[in-house]
Amino acid sequence: MSNRRPTHWRPGRHDSDPARLVAFETLMAVELDGAYANIELPHQIRRARLNRQDSAYATNLCYGTLRLQGRWEAIASHCLDGRSLTSLDPEVLVLIRMGIHQLLGLGTPAHAAIYETVTLARNEVGTGISGLVNAVLHRVSERSERQWRDQLIADAGGHINSLQFLSQWFSHPQWIVRAIDEALKANGRTHRELLAVLAADNEPASVKLAARDISVRELRADIERGHMSSAPGSLVDTAVALEGGDPGRVFAVRDARAGVQDEGSQLVARTFTAVPVEGRDELWLDMCAGPGGKTATIAAIAGQRGTRVHANELHEHRLDLVEQAIAPWSDIVQLRCGDGRDLAQMEPNTYDRVLVDAPCTGIGALRRRPEARWRKEAGDGVDLAALQGELLAAAWACTRVGGIVMYSTCSPYVRETHAVIRGFLDRYPQARLLDAPSIASGQALTELTGVGGHLQLWQDLHGSDAMYMAIVRKNADTKC
Repeated sequence: MSNRRPTHWRPGRHDSDPARLVAFETLMAVELDGAYANIELPHQIRRARLNRQDSAYATNLCYGTLRLQGRWEAIASHCLDGRSLTSLDPEVLVLIRMGIHQLLGLGTPAHAAIYETVTLARNEVGTGISGLVNAVLHRVSERSERQWRDQLIADAGGHINSLQFLSQWFSHPQWIVRAIDEALKANGRTHRELLAVLAADNEPASVKLAARDISVRELRADIERGHMSSAPGSLVDTAVALEGGDPGRVFAVRDARAGVQDEGSQLVARTFTAVPVEGRDELWLDMCAGPGGKTATIAAIAGQRGTRVHANELHEHRLDLVEQAIAPWSDIVQLRCGDGRDLAQMEPNTYDRVLVDAPCTGIGALRRRPEARWRKEAGDGVDLAALQGELLAAAWACTRVGGIVMYSTCSPYVRETHAVIRGFLDRYPQARLLDAPSIASGQALTELTGVGGHLQLWQDLHGSDAMYMAIVRKNADTKC
């Protein structure tokens, strides 16, 4: 970030801590350039040649700061001596968030957290900025995390269940808090469980691998050969939890015989292949295939059944990722780059199974994409719901009589889940909504429940992304 360093800058007596500098560089790329932390951070770690310990610290600092930036900003607003957060330059805001996370999130001793953050500010931004950062962090350090929590409750009129407090303390935009609360009620849970879901969103998601063209036993042995450890999955029996280490060092992942894939995503793919169909079962379609995790899991099962798979993706760069993921099954998977909605006219009544893993707000995957919560707005769900409905209608047209359509999202937002299916069933009253929880339970390690045939996974209950699933069958009396 030399372009952001002032022209009058001169090295101080002390260099910036390398791990903190990597976190700062990454957070600035996220803040200014719209970068994704999961892509930018590994690049910065490699560039800085951090060792394993420093890499782990940079990762915790970076992701923790992103997840809890709403909380840290609410606290910082009390320590700016009359200034507003919006008046601060991005570099200053990022440094303050980082410093507060060290003080209150990581439990770093105050003298170390303040000294290192001020040094970083002086070296990378400028001496003038370092004074402001120093003053704010000293004020923050004068109170404990519990005392700051009490302050934010007081700010919300003393109401611990108020939208303002929940949004600030759990660091979610207010519209997401409301959306999750609504989703809980729609799926048979209660408002009291809202805190557990919000808290789960702020816990780091463990890396899960999907064993595809390899057994779980062989995959775990492969991980052990790479001097890494693993544990069995908790939701599906093809999953392996990688306990530390880089999945790119696992030979089976390099060869695409296994892949990084959340257990909820694995369950979606496996449930899709397990739904009973009437008649032949020879040709499947993944309508929105990028980046390819579900497609690869589906292809591994299709290969065992002598079935062919067509994978459609709108964006060419995402289709490249699909091609990499399905490499071991390239002989049975046909790729297409285009709008899935066009397939309604191009291939009517063609497929035995169609998966619509629709573009969505992604608010069910905030554990692994912490910056996403700050880039979405409530209105996005309205626009996406229209697209989701169009994709679902196209999938219906592509499906032959007796076949099935599975609709999934990585979001619990009711506008993108129940409402889309309700709208579809209103348009196609002959369609039969199947019991997704029952079918998915046959592929899971635990009994799954839902409301009215819908299945919603949850971060706090299932340890997975909050995937949603609904399945409809095209009966003989159905009109396209």
